[in-house]
Amino acid sequence: MTKFAAFASLAIVASLSASSPALADSMLFNSSDVGKTVTLDYNGYSGSGGAAIDGLTGSTTFTLTGVAGNDYSFDYSVRNTTSAPVSDSRISSFAFNTDPTISGAASTGAYSYTTLNSNYPNGIGTVDVCFKDATTGSCAGGGSGGLTAGQSGTGTFVLSFASPVSALTLSDFFVRYQSIVGVSGITSASGAGTISSGGTSGGSTSTSTGGTSVPEPGMLGLFGAGIIGLALARRRRQPSRMTLAAA
Repeated sequence: MTKFAAFASLAIVASLSASSPALADSMLFNSSDVGKTVTLDYNGYSGSGGAAIDGLTGSTTFTLTGVAGNDYSFDYSVRNTTSAPVSDSRISSFAFNTDPTISGAASTGAYSYTTLNSNYPNGIGTVDVCFKDATTGSCAGGGSGGLTAGQSGTGTFVLSFASPVSALTLSDFFVRYQSIVGVSGITSASGAGTISSGGTSGGSTSTSTGGTSVPEPGMLGLFGAGIIGLALARRRRQPSRMTLAAA
């Protein structure tokens, strides 16, 4: 493969990466971490390209309350922190992925219905588990409940696995926004979560991680364009083999 082809291949990969939300944050729990609390902040965006929506925000807090048999139990709280220029919105569900793969889940409180392997829109795709506010509709939308701007809700959820799990990783955190008011042409969106704080009252704090920084989609696009430009410049500077042979 020529140097030009190699540079072009890297540029294509970078450009494709720009079409998906940047996902990096994860949290790790084991039986020694009962009492550990982790908080995430969410920024809303629309479309598979991840166009950010100013003022469309939220937060979740997860606290490990117990590990027994094949189950991990948590308390949760969700807050809709939407503000101007967005007039209102409602968070109808929250979701994440698990490692190992989840086999069952149950929840109470503000989001008392669960769905496994559900589809989330805006370029996200399938999520391992979703907690929603209504029996009808999918995690992508439907119903009229949820938390509107300024509201918060609490509850519990239990994650079940096929066999006992020595360590559990939660990652790829999302919320779903419906009934958005104040944004032209947009009534629904998703929000990607990043860890803002984490700690413990029992286990080791080393089991909580904020993940690895990932460039924003726009930066990845610029990076790809820069590589293409560099490759073209190098190609123009190099004399052709025919010219060298003639000399």
